[in-house]
Amino acid sequence: MSDLLAPLLAELNSEIEAFWCFAGLMQRSVAVCTPTDTDMDRNLCYLRELVRIMVPDFYAHLQKHADALELLFCHRWILLCLKREFPTEIALIMWEACWVNYLTDHFHLFLCLAIMCVYADDVIAQDLRTDEMLLHFSSLAMYMDGNVILRKARGLLHHFRQLVRLPCTLAGLCRQCGPGMWDSTHDPVIECVGHEDTPCPYLNNYE
Repeated sequence: MSDLLAPLLAELNSEIEAFWCFAGLMQRSVAVCTPTDTDMDRNLCYLRELVRIMVPDFYAHLQKHADALELLFCHRWILLCLKREFPTEIALIMWEACWVNYLTDHFHLFLCLAIMCVYADDVIAQDLRTDEMLLHFSSLAMYMDGNVILRKARGLLHHFRQLVRLPCTLAGLCRQCGPGMWDSTHDPVIECVGHEDTPCPYLNNYE
């Protein structure tokens, strides 16, 4: 938690204000959780489906390797909202972009997706295994271009908002896109996928 509190204290220069900001962050943030929480599982499910739809080449690579779809290299990104991947000043800009909830409550997932879009080509080209992927993405910490990632994430969000059809697995993510004063209508057709004869487990997200 010090990774999240320390930048607030440094920015606000007040222990009282930093405490209440941190308390509010803990109450509202979808990015802060423990690895066993359902929040983490939900974030990873959304991210996995976003990769499948928007970065299909990398998704195909993940399918080839045992346990790669667990996205272990993303866990720290989500837990600390990319605090250890970028210098503090860049991380704070990314946090602000997440906290304004512009068009989505899950912008941190589009930041994660942007990292994969920008830096996964080497993973595919070298046919890295699951453990090697974890090492590869960990080695990028503090060396990635935060401005490029931010621009890419915004572009990916715009692309997502233009999709006219979405799988039921992302219906809940779509529901988190507003309404708000800066929001615009996003009402894609939701298609139920791959549940055979059982009721769709995501039905409550799009009924």
